[in-house]
Amino acid sequence: MNTISTNVAPVGSKPTLAARIKALPTPDKALLKLLFGAALLALVLGLIGGFVTALARAGALTFFPDDAYRLLTLHGVSVFFYWLYLIQAALLLVLAAAENGRGLALHPFAWLGAALMLAGFGVSEWISYTGTPLLYDGSPELAADDPRSVGFFALGYLLLSGGLVASAVSGIATVLQPRLRGEADAFTSIGFALFAWAGFLVVSAIAATNAFLPGMLWSLGAGPFPADHGTEWHILFHNLHYLPLMATVLVWYVLTEHLTGVKSIHGARMSKVVFAAYLVFVPPTSLYHMFLEPNLSEGVRVVGSLLSLFVSVPTLAAFAIIVSSLEASARARGATGLFGWMRGLPWDNPAMANMGWAVVNMMVGITFAFVLIQGELAPMLSDTFFVPGYFHFFAVGVLTQTFLAAMMVMLPALSGGSLWRPAVLKRMPVVVTIGLVIFGAAGITAGFMGVPRRVFDVSYGGMAPAAWPVLMALVGVGATVFAVAISVTVYGVVRTLLSRRATAERAPVVDWQARARGVGAAPAWTGPVSVAALVAAMYVFTIVAFQLIQSLPIIAIGGGHGH
Repeated sequence: MNTISTNVAPVGSKPTLAARIKALPTPDKALLKLLFGAALLALVLGLIGGFVTALARAGALTFFPDDAYRLLTLHGVSVFFYWLYLIQAALLLVLAAAENGRGLALHPFAWLGAALMLAGFGVSEWISYTGTPLLYDGSPELAADDPRSVGFFALGYLLLSGGLVASAVSGIATVLQPRLRGEADAFTSIGFALFAWAGFLVVSAIAATNAFLPGMLWSLGAGPFPADHGTEWHILFHNLHYLPLMATVLVWYVLTEHLTGVKSIHGARMSKVVFAAYLVFVPPTSLYHMFLEPNLSEGVRVVGSLLSLFVSVPTLAAFAIIVSSLEASARARGATGLFGWMRGLPWDNPAMANMGWAVVNMMVGITFAFVLIQGELAPMLSDTFFVPGYFHFFAVGVLTQTFLAAMMVMLPALSGGSLWRPAVLKRMPVVVTIGLVIFGAAGITAGFMGVPRRVFDVSYGGMAPAAWPVLMALVGVGATVFAVAISVTVYGVVRTLLSRRATAERAPVVDWQARARGVGAAPAWTGPVSVAALVAAMYVFTIVAFQLIQSLPIIAIGGGHGH
């Protein structure tokens, strides 16, 4: 393997990502380290809450109902909102600054964004711990007699939304600067993706304001009770669901080039089309989140089911581009065999290992997500443990592992230190995936058998099926496995953030640039074949799901708040 420094670029070429981050101004580094540190704190808090919740679901711990739902609220708020959106703000700003080459623009907006998000983080954690547990969607119906909890809960999310807008404004200005200086006449593919991503963040912040401002106004006596919160939440949730996936794809693009030197063989224009596709395909497909509404017309259900077929198009297209580019580059260097080209990838680099296993988890997660978003199945599965069973493949296996991979590359450049024990960190992704498979298989099976999502004691006084507690015990085992592995990775990333001393031990990368060796002519079938296999698996598991559901003696229809 050709191991090269991650901070030194070949003569005459663009500096590496790590070198550009290392060259950022000191104030920019301080802001970015603050955001990365806050994101990691949110992940740790969410990890603790989720682990304890899983043990309670497994019957290993017992809590009073209010305490159990408070833990579930803290878990969801910490992970789904603050971990995923603090890290997105940090990644947007660091990649924009690196793309610019001269650091961040509109610094006051960047710092204001950080201050607002951290304030929101504090308010949300405090009210989730002390107030009525509202779960992560903050439904006012759960606290109709407690306006204080509704108001402060909404305030936390509104502060987060304001922070995202301010951070996005700084990110957009930073990406635009080279064009305003006359140094570029067009966006690069990464610059375009950052611009679109920042715009999507602003749209999501507006949707969050639309969902939670009525609750805060009601708590202050300045408005009516927000009876339409459920509908507004569905619209917001759809954006919140796919924004991190867009960020994940962008990180895959950036890290693939950094770790291998390979750019898309399909050209920058194709990459721009893929990132623009998120804006085209994602908003119209939000209808399937409303399948639990009891008064939804049959026509809307049909349209929603048809649109749901397109929701994964941008992510799968990006996956195919990345994989085909890597495969073509490897085969142009003589790689043989169906999967032989993969052997040359820098799997000893923990960032590459995290991305590789993230792809595996994405394929599993998408397969079962497709089952859930069918109009006939959603009402029967959305209030069962099927949802956390499949969703953790995304939240932990794809998003969290990818964002941790990004930090493994970026934090040594920001801190001036070294990545903590790459040999240990590279082994954690497979352990995470093993835990997710145990958790997911038990959880999805439990969902098909009717185990409810948000009921901690599923024994029902001994009336529940005998398989239910066994499946929940396996959920606890799986959660323990992946929680331990993620904890080791987080510890390593925190040590890296705090590191100040460089060592001789470096995570390896490879140099696959070779611009003039007929890369475009090399066959690359793994990406398209993988997508075809995934689509086939989607249909197979959907058919299986229909058969299983039809065999059940009771059909339960959800109540409109399944997400």
